[in-house]
Amino acid sequence: MRAMTQDAYGVPEEVLRLDDVDRPSVKDGEVLVRVRAAAVSGSDWHILRGLPYAARPVVGLRRPRNKVPGLELAGTVEAIGAGVTSVEVGDEVFGWCSGAFCEYVAVPEGQVTVKPANLTPEQAAAVPIAGFTALQAVRDAGRVRVGQKVLVLGASGCVGTYAVQLAKHYGAEVTAVCGAAKAGMVADLGADHVLDHAAGPVTASGFDVVVDLFGNPSLRTLKRLLKPGGTVALVGGTGGRWFMGVDRWLRAVLAAPFLGIKARPLVHEDRLDDLVLLRELIEAGAVAPVLDRTYPLDQAAAAIEDVRRGRVRGHAVVTP
Repeated sequence: MRAMTQDAYGVPEEVLRLDDVDRPSVKDGEVLVRVRAAAVSGSDWHILRGLPYAARPVVGLRRPRNKVPGLELAGTVEAIGAGVTSVEVGDEVFGWCSGAFCEYVAVPEGQVTVKPANLTPEQAAAVPIAGFTALQAVRDAGRVRVGQKVLVLGASGCVGTYAVQLAKHYGAEVTAVCGAAKAGMVADLGADHVLDHAAGPVTASGFDVVVDLFGNPSLRTLKRLLKPGGTVALVGGTGGRWFMGVDRWLRAVLAAPFLGIKARPLVHEDRLDDLVLLRELIEAGAVAPVLDRTYPLDQAAAAIEDVRRGRVRGHAVVTP
């Protein structure tokens, strides 16, 4: 079968190549999925580069342990292993895995479920990890509830588009910050107010929750944006190659009590029950993925670079 593979860390266009590899066999408790679409996110660029360095004991010290990148997929069940009961051959599924940039992948049963009936495979592939991250930022870290004022920084990206919709679903008044070219799209998602990040710092204040998808605002800026006792959900981050902003999370947690705010860093968890909840919200019309572009499998490097440079509104996917 065809797969995008890498043998070394580096920039995508230098280390990714299209290869013929063995089709995986399905083991007990696994599902063999024929991949129809695999989502692309900023995480793919970092993983290809082997960043942050602190993660290399897990992903591979000198070279990637997993030669095939890609973390999210949608496709059709081709075979099931012994003990699998939740899906059947022929089901259209979506979920998360290790190594989605290929034609077939074996996935543990607990990492896939039947895809939303109202989505194409391309749209469904764009749901799992970005959806988990936004849901856990809004519901768990931010604890957003009816009547609150929520500020989403980075609202036009793959996580931000879900964060806007989920904050609205939980009853908040949402102010979204993004580039001017993407403002209309973000407004269509339900944002009550849309601000251009290039127009200067946000001057509004009194927010109950800030969902920070940039990792850029200083803690004193966050204090100015938030009402006393307000919460910042710190998602992702920017910083040095070793920790990629995790050190900022630690500073935020330590400083927050002295600033009169709450700082809640988020490292998302891949959860099947959250994937099922997202499916229900999508089928009910409360949430929808924003799919901007599709790429053939052999253009995965270009897709990753376009996402990294902010050329994509919402999501991009590759289609084996």
